[in-house]
Amino acid sequence: MAAPFMEKIAEYFGSPEPAIRLILSVLLGYPFALVYRCFLFHQSATVVHLFHTFSGLALAMFNFAGYQVGHSFLCIIIQFLMLRLMGRTVTCVLSSFIFQMIYLLMGYYYTATDEYDIKWTMPHCVLTLKLIGLALDYYDGGKEQSQITAEQKKSALSSTPSLLEIFGFSYFYGGFLVGPQFTLRNYLLLVSRQMSDIPGQPPNSVIPAMKRFGLGLITLSIFAMGGPVYPASYYLTDEFGAHPFWYKCVYILVWVKVNLYKYISCWLITEGVCILSGLGYNGKNEKGEPQWDACANVRVWLFETTPLFTGTINSFNINTNAWVARHVFKRLKFLGNKLLSQMFTLLFLAVWHGLHSGYLICFSVEFIIVNVEKQAQALVRDSPLLTSIAQSHLYPLVYVVQQFIHWLFMGYPLVPFCLFTYDKWLKVYSSIYFCGHIFFFVAFLILPYLRKVFVPRKKGSEKKED
Repeated sequence: MAAPFMEKIAEYFGSPEPAIRLILSVLLGYPFALVYRCFLFHQSATVVHLFHTFSGLALAMFNFAGYQVGHSFLCIIIQFLMLRLMGRTVTCVLSSFIFQMIYLLMGYYYTATDEYDIKWTMPHCVLTLKLIGLALDYYDGGKEQSQITAEQKKSALSSTPSLLEIFGFSYFYGGFLVGPQFTLRNYLLLVSRQMSDIPGQPPNSVIPAMKRFGLGLITLSIFAMGGPVYPASYYLTDEFGAHPFWYKCVYILVWVKVNLYKYISCWLITEGVCILSGLGYNGKNEKGEPQWDACANVRVWLFETTPLFTGTINSFNINTNAWVARHVFKRLKFLGNKLLSQMFTLLFLAVWHGLHSGYLICFSVEFIIVNVEKQAQALVRDSPLLTSIAQSHLYPLVYVVQQFIHWLFMGYPLVPFCLFTYDKWLKVYSSIYFCGHIFFFVAFLILPYLRKVFVPRKKGSEKKED
C-alpha cells in the first residue's frame, strides 16, 4: 500500500519518488525528537540507544530495499569488532580506514550510474566518516593528554564503547541519512542528559529548532521552484551549446545558486532535528546565552554574502569539512608541507564522494582557485595602495565585481561534480572555452609580477660606514 501512495505523492509534486522519501524521512526526525523529549528523556541509556537505533533503521528501510539496510549493519558490527579485538592501536585505525573506504567504494562501483541517484551509498558515505572517526577518537583516548591537541581532547574516548552505543550513534535519526557529522562523545553526552541548557531537563530549544526548520523550508521552496527551471541536464542540450558565451556563464552562476539549496535545505532541516533533541547544544556564550550551533552544517548569512571562495567553503558542509580537517589534514602534519597536506585532503574528499572523474576535476579546480585567492588576498593585504582602495568608498563597486566573479567561478568546478562523467563535463567546459582554468592559470602567472608592482620592497639594513 505504501508504494502506490508514495508514487502518487511523487507524481503530484513532480519529483522522483526516492527524493520524496528522503525529504519525508528528514522531516520525520521532528516527531522522533519530540518522542525522545517527552517520553524518553529520563529513561535509561539502554532505552534511548534502542530508540535511536530502531528509529534510524526504520528510516533506512523506508528509503531502501530491505537487504540494502544490511550494508550499514554489517559495517557497524565489523567496526565494533575491530575496536574490541585490535584495541587502541595504529593497526585498528588503518584497518578501519581501509575496510570502511573499500566497502564504500565497492558500493559506488556496483551501484554507479551516470545520474544522481538516491541509494544506500548516500547515507553510507556519512556512516563511513562516522566509523573512521570513531576509530581515531578511540585511538586518541589511549594517548597521554600531553600528546593530543585541545581539539582531539574534546572527542577522545576514554573507554571502549559498547555495541549498543555504536548502533545508537550510527543510526541516530538526526544524522543518519544526510549528516551532520558529530562525535560519539557528544552523542553520549546527549544520552546522559548533559546536552541541555537546563541541567537534567529537556533543552529549551523548540524555538531555535523551529527557526532552522522554517529557514530550511524556505530554501527547499527556492530549490523546488528553481531546480526544474535550471537543471544540470540542460548543459548537455544542443540549445545550451547554441547560446553565446556570456549566456552560458550567467546560466552557470544562476544554476549553482539555485541548486546548492538542495543541500542547504536538507542540512537546515536536520540541524533543527538535532537542536530539538539537544545534540545541537554548544554551551553558553560570554553573555550566558545558550548556543545551538554544534550541528550547524551551513552558515546561511556568510554563504549568501561572502565574496570569497574560502568564505563559501567555510560556510558550506561545515561539519564534514571540520571532520576532514581534524582527521585527515591535521594528521598529515608529518609530511612537513601544508600544500601537500591540502592536496591529499582534497584527493580524499574526491574519492569519498565517488568514483566518477567529475569529483576529481571539481576538487582539483577548487584547489587551484583557493590557492590563487590566498595569493590575491596576500597581495591586497601587503599593498598600501590596494588596501586603501579596498577600504575606500569604492569598495561597494569592488564587492559587486568580486561577488560576480566569485559566484561565476564557484559554479565552474561544480559542473563536473554534478555531471559526473568525462564525456559530459568535457563537453560543457569546451563550450565555455575552459574559461575557469584559463582565468586562474593566468592569475597564478601574473600575481607574482603584480606583487612586484604594488608591494613596496622592504628596505634592507644600511651598511655601517667604517
